[in-house]
Amino acid sequence: MVEETEKSSTAAVEEAEKNSSSMANPKEEETAAGNSDVATAPSKEIAPPPPARHPLEHAWTFWFDNPSAKSKQAAWGSSIRPIYTFSTVEDFWRWSMNTVNLMSMCGFPEVHREILLAMIGEQFDYGDEICGAVVNVRARQEKIALWTKNAANEAAQLSIGRQWKEFLDYSDSIGFIFHDDAKRLDRNAKNRYTV
Repeated sequence: MVEETEKSSTAAVEEAEKNSSSMANPKEEETAAGNSDVATAPSKEIAPPPPARHPLEHAWTFWFDNPSAKSKQAAWGSSIRPIYTFSTVEDFWRWSMNTVNLMSMCGFPEVHREILLAMIGEQFDYGDEICGAVVNVRARQEKIALWTKNAANEAAQLSIGRQWKEFLDYSDSIGFIFHDDAKRLDRNAKNRYTV
């Protein structure tokens, strides 16, 4: 889509240049002929080309998970709903700018936004290992979790954890819990890796 936009804007500019060079200036013709009674057509202004789009390496989707619906649902995922999918920088900021007040009212702190920007901006060395993130805003504490493809890839998990702390300027330790452990042991699940 970006290529098509760029091609069509380039073609429009080239056509405009061709038309302007092959078309004589009506005012010059009028002066040269000495005839001031000749009506001239208004000059055609060319619309500027559409702004360039900046594609992201991956498309991302925001989801809403209704925790109160979980007790009524049999399968995980049946309570989640897609909110917005974007694949360009412009579409991300369009969503972000339209939801700033909503995020503030929901207690969405700056730290969550920083993680989001690092993810979609492909700032992690092992960014291809990251599948998504979950933000749980709770009364006592907030929880942020990054989902990764392969929990057993210790080098990737530790690298992601170190960079995460660096992006947030966070000095406390953070832990990595395998999803299977979290499902099976719930709150009793122990960290497999700690950074």
